[in-house]
Amino acid sequence: MLMSSKGRPARLHYLPGTYRVLVPGDHVVCAVTHRPIPLSDLRYWSVERQEAYASAEASLEAERKA
Repeated sequence: MLMSSKGRPARLHYLPGTYRVLVPGDHVVCAVTHRPIPLSDLRYWSVERQEAYASAEASLEAERKA
């Protein structure tokens, strides 16, 4: 039986310029704001920290804290 990934968080492996889906889902959670990010809107992440960010500002905030 195939389960829908709609409404479920995905687990990704972040790579430079792309990512690989480890566990299917339709969103990831921003490491800074803790808000869901639809995979279709995912633009910012850290390869080193393996974290997703909702915006450039959230990415910069994470970089400053690191």
